[in-house]
Order: sequence, then C-alpha cells, then structure tokens
Amino acid sequence: MHFYNFQNLFLFFRNGGRSTKMADKAAKKDRAAVDYVFFLRISKIIRIMVPRWFCKETGYLVLIAAMLVARTYCDVWMIQNGTMIESAIIGRSNTDFKNYLFNFCKVMPLIALVNNFLKLGLNELKLRFRVRLTKHLYDEYLKGYTYYKMGNLDNRIANADQLLTQDVERFCNSVVDLYSNLSKPLLDIGLYIFKLTSAIGAQGPASMMTYLLVSGLFLTRLRRPIGKMTVTEQRYEGEYRYVNSRLITNSEEIAFYNGNMREKQTIHSTFKKLVDHLHKFIFFRFSMGFVDSLIAKYIATVVGYLVVSRPFLNLADPRHMNSSQPELLEDYYQSGRMLLRMSQALGRIVLAGREMTRLSGFTMRITELMKVLKELNSGKYERTMVSHQDKESEAVERVPLVPGSGQIINVDHVIKFEHTPLSTPNGDILIKDLTFEVRSGTNVLVCGPNGCGKSSLFRVLGELWPLFGGRLTKPERGKLFYVPQRPYMTLGTLRDQVIYPDTYEEQKRKGISDQVLKEYLDNVQLGHILDREGTWDTVQDWMDVLSGGEKQRMAMARLFYHKPQFAILDECTSAVSVDVEDFIYSHCRTVGISLFTVSHRKSLWKHHEYYLHMDGRGNYDFKPITEETIEFGS
Repeated sequence: MHFYNFQNLFLFFRNGGRSTKMADKAAKKDRAAVDYVFFLRISKIIRIMVPRWFCKETGYLVLIAAMLVARTYCDVWMIQNGTMIESAIIGRSNTDFKNYLFNFCKVMPLIALVNNFLKLGLNELKLRFRVRLTKHLYDEYLKGYTYYKMGNLDNRIANADQLLTQDVERFCNSVVDLYSNLSKPLLDIGLYIFKLTSAIGAQGPASMMTYLLVSGLFLTRLRRPIGKMTVTEQRYEGEYRYVNSRLITNSEEIAFYNGNMREKQTIHSTFKKLVDHLHKFIFFRFSMGFVDSLIAKYIATVVGYLVVSRPFLNLADPRHMNSSQPELLEDYYQSGRMLLRMSQALGRIVLAGREMTRLSGFTMRITELMKVLKELNSGKYERTMVSHQDKESEAVERVPLVPGSGQIINVDHVIKFEHTPLSTPNGDILIKDLTFEVRSGTNVLVCGPNGCGKSSLFRVLGELWPLFGGRLTKPERGKLFYVPQRPYMTLGTLRDQVIYPDTYEEQKRKGISDQVLKEYLDNVQLGHILDREGTWDTVQDWMDVLSGGEKQRMAMARLFYHKPQFAILDECTSAVSVDVEDFIYSHCRTVGISLFTVSHRKSLWKHHEYYLHMDGRGNYDFKPITEETIEFGS
C-alpha cells in the first residue's frame, strides 16, 4: 500500500465546516461557544424537533444508527476482502482471485443498499427536523401581531426572514451531520483499534492517534481567523445583495430621477468592499494551504510509514517470524488500510468538533429568536430608545412612559380615548393627553400635517402599538377594519381578494354566497373583473393585474364583505374618481359602517359629522363639522 494516501485523512480538517462566531460581543453569556449554555440551548430545540419517544424522527434516528453500524462492518469486510483479492493476484492464484471477486460482486448490492439507506435517513431526518422547527417558529411568529411587533416595536432581531428560512435549514442540516459525524467515527475508532492492536500491537495506533490529535488541534487553532473572516464575508455578501434588491424594488423611482449612475456608484462601492475582503481571505487560505500541505500530507505520510513498518522491519517480532512473503504483504496491506480508516475517523471527530462550534452559532441565533418570540407573545418587547430630542421641534416631548400601562376595554359600538398619551414605541410623545369619544353612526375625518400622529392613532386602535397610559374603550379587534392607501392583494384567487383574510370555508360558514360577493364588486364598480375572468377561482398576480384604483376599490369590496362596526380609511380612495368615492362612502353609511377617514379631499367632509385635527405640535381639536367649519384639504 502506498502511504501517500495518508494525506487524504487531513482533507477532513481542511475542507470541513468553518467555525463561525455569531455572538453578541457585549454579553459574554451570548457568545457562540461550545459550553454548558450551548448544550442547554440545543437540548431545548431538540425537544421541539423530537417531541416524543415514538415519532417519525425517532425512527429515522434509529435507522441512521443501524445503517452506520452496518456500514462500519461493510468497511471492515471490504478491507479484508480487498486485501485477499490483491494477495491472490500477487500469489497468482486464479481460483482464490475468482472466489473473492465473486464474493465482492455478491455483496455489492447489499453495500449499495446500506449506503443509500443511510443517505435516505440523513436527508429525511434533516427535512423532518426542518418541518418541526419551522412549524413551531411560524406558529409563534404569526400568533397575533407578533410578526408586526418584531419588525416595528422590537429591534433585537434584524433579519427574521433569514433566521426563519436559511438559518433554520442550516441548523437542522448541521445537527444531523453532527449526529452522523460523531456516531460512525467513534464506532470506527473502537473497532479499528481492536483490529490493529491484534495485528501490529497497541503502540502503532496510539502513535498515529497522538499525532493526529496534536496536528488537528494545532491546525484548528491556526484556522481560527476563518470564522471571523467568514462572518465578514457573509455580511458583505448580504450588503451587496441588498443594494441590488433595492435597485429592483425602486427601479421606477430611480428611473424618474435618472439615478442610474448614482446607483451604479453605490453598487460598485459595495462590491469593491466584498472583493477586497475576498482577496484577503484568498491570501489567508493560501498561507493555510501551505501549512496544511506540509503537516497534513507529507509529515502524515512519514508518520504512517513509520507506524506500519515498525512491526514488519523488526525481525524479532513474534507475529511475523514465521510468515511467508504473501502473508506479510497481506498483513501489511490490511494493517495499513485499517490505520488509514482509523485516522480518517479521528479526523472526522475533530471535524465534528469544529462543526459543533459552527452549530453553536446557529443554536444561539435560533434560541434568541425563540426567546424574542416568546416575550413578544407575552406583551414584552425591547427597543433602543432615543436619547435626545430635536431641539427645534416642539412636536415631540420625552417623558418617562411604561409600554402597556394603559387600560383597554372592549365594548361594542364606541371608541373612547380617556387621557391617553399618543406615543411612538420609541417613547416620543405626539399628543400628551388625547380625550374624545365616537359612537357608531358617527363618522370622523382625521386631518393634519405629516408626522402629527394620524397613523399612530390608528396603530394604537388596532393594538399594533402599546398603550402608554390612560384608558381606551373600543370594540374587539375583529370589529375594526383598516383600509390602507396601498391595499394588500394576497396570493390566490379572485375570491380570496374579496374575502381576505377569510378562507372559502369561512365564507361558507358565514353564509355569504358568491352572488353576494358579486354585489360587493358591483358596489365598487368592479363587476367587470369577474366577467372578464369568468370565475371566482381564477388565480392571477393581482398586484400586477389590477390598477391602483382597482386595488383601492377591491379593498372597499373587502370592507363590505367583513362589515365591521368601525373602519379606518387611510387615504384609501386617492386613486378613485370622486363620483365612485361618493357612492362608496354613502354605501358605508347605508350598511352601518362608521368611519375614521384620513383624507385631504374637501369632497369627503360632507360624509362626516366630526373632525379630529392634529397640528403636529402636540395639540389637537375634536369638534363637530358645521357650516362654519373651515375645511382642510383640496
């Protein structure tokens, strides 16, 4: 056997997973390290992925373990049978050669079956783990308004989309790979040490293991900067993808500004940062490659020759004193191959240690996501508060506030603010003391300059933002409906656009027929869309198919379907003609929907009884609309 093959075992060290440190440097407890905290974290996540002793995941774990044991015995048999084939060739024994070759052909299907069953188990377990963890996280993420709060009220998680998709997949793959990369090498090492000890003595395996351990630890320490450099590379890659996605998302606005050269400069600048870092990374890997080649290839080859040759060169060794030349060759080949396999197994264990360090980073990120989701669902959130205010602005006042300290009372047919501070989640006061009452049947027009608090008022009403004090009396969430200026069109059928967020089954439970849905479309002059598509079950990309005005009218048809007690209309008819708008507002009054309207159109004042005017300096007026009222807007 040519012992230059000992270089292969160190490829495990060089080409394996990189240790990434995804840690909060400000808090030592959040470091991505393999320690007691790591094992607590991962055990908690594993209980989510393997919820019971008897489940599909447990079955795949058992299948993988069984296939790993079978594969180890297959490897040993392959070594022994391969050695016998080579011995028969060297000894020119045609009969032995045919027998052992025939044995190999008989076992080939079984070995192939074991290998592919192992791959099947690993891939299925990765998928099952991902399904379990993804479902658990999305159950928490989409509970109530948690998805909104994470992006708008809490700033601990900056990239929830990446965590829920890419990081979950990598975590599950890493856990399963670690299970495989630890189980089989440990079994291999135990078996090969037993076999080698009887063949060449205990000193040979012990010497090789010592060299591999010391070399592996030394090389792992040298590779430490790879973790930090990988994190930096991923950050620069993310920035580069982000500036490209911005160009696609805002292409129309950029085209109107003729900003292609400025965007080109931004993209090239971001790409240059990535390229400069990659140059440094390539040079570092070149340096590491030189050390790898020296230690992992050539010195390992020398050590391999020394270890295996020692009992054969020692003429006084009792194991080979009476052996013939073919027997010596057979023992030499078999011992060398087993030693190589043992070395590879030890290399995989060192690789598993590095994989565990990488896994600790994913574990920390997933655990942090789970912690934030749990706290948001219990009404707790954290946000970096602004430390000072703009001296030139009188609109914002900073006072100590406690999120959630206000009282919300659910009562039908009334909205009443009592001494309620209107504040942003950041703690900036827009209105110190807001007090007014609106009952069903009364429409209110909300007006004022940008940033005065109109949207903030509606977010508090919808319970998207916490109440910082006072008392808010209002109907429960399902009896309030918000219609934005740019309506959301869901993925699905034409029917889904009208009944969203209901499903077809919920529509049937409510007893609303398709004919009634057609009336809703006719009320907003969209009946032609159903005539054009021919069926309610037509699936289109409705964000592109419908014009801006059609989307706004579709949102109003959606409002008529849900029939809330109160509706918040936020510039939702800005792209609709005045006559259609007038009919829609009249129909809302007919069906008993009370309105809070944000609009700058004077034509809408006649549909409202009160106006709420905010001046942007913390003051407001809530008064009835009379003939003497000065109308704001155009």
